[in-house]
Amino acid sequence: MDAPALLDAYRARGWKIATAESCTGGLVAGRLTDVAGSSDVVDRGFVTYSNEAKVQMLGVDAALIAAHGAVSEPVARAMAKGALAHSPADVAVAITGVAGPGGGSAAKPVGLVHFGLARRDAATRHVERRYGDLGRAEIREKAVADALGLLAAALDE
Repeated sequence: MDAPALLDAYRARGWKIATAESCTGGLVAGRLTDVAGSSDVVDRGFVTYSNEAKVQMLGVDAALIAAHGAVSEPVARAMAKGALAHSPADVAVAITGVAGPGGGSAAKPVGLVHFGLARRDAATRHVERRYGDLGRAEIREKAVADALGLLAAALDE
């Protein structure tokens, strides 16, 4: 679902969206707010690139980051929950990953991205993608598309 259709579907339900982004650096919020009139659906976007920002802005437990790393399922889930806790949004999507070109490891290679999706009336979801080392721009673009897909899927849950 493209951004205009997604916004229309959220608008029809009266739902608001928040984003919590690390490796995408605000691209998901940007894609949504590229659409005129999006302000009645998009409540806010958190760009939490550093671990400190994840802790301060979203309330992610620093011990969780220390135990699992910022690029992990538990942190993606906590980011999504934190975005809901720090906003009046109904649905929040979170993205944390390794976009490269550096920063990867055997356990967490370039192209690994974790997503969290939190909804006020549902369990928090997690999705992991391993895009491969496609280049920074392509990894980030794929992550934006998957984040929009998760926001669309939240409409059916």
